Amino acid sequence: MKLWTVLGAMLVFGGGFFSFPPAWAEGYGPEQVVIRSKIDTEKVPRPAYLPHHAHQWLDCDGCHHGKGADGKKEDYVPGKKIERCETCHNSGANRQKRLATLKLAAHKLCMECHLQNDKDLARCGVCHNKK
Repeated sequence: MKLWTVLGAMLVFGGGFFSFPPAWAEGYGPEQVVIRSKIDTEKVPRPAYLPHHAHQWLDCDGCHHGKGADGKKEDYVPGKKIERCETCHNSGANRQKRLATLKLAAHKLCMECHLQNDKDLARCGVCHNKK
């Protein structure tokens, strides 16, 4: 199913993972985020360029979350400080293998969504492009 089909359906029916008006309408966050490892630097992959404002048709908690005092994933709450992904997703943080590094966690989150919505968005060069 194409991204625009999903977006259109959610705007009509509302709720869930999507919000209207979109968060960017209120100016949240940067226009673009560069995702690059600063902790696991022995094999630093090319940075990924996330067009943040273009993704703000999603609710913030679709991507953002934190870590509770018990070390487990904690849902995002509006107004809570958003930490760098790599704060928890790094090789020294004892995460399950598929989330153990920034690269693995980002690929899991981004690729799952891209593959569900538009397979053309799942190509490496979509995110790992020189800007």
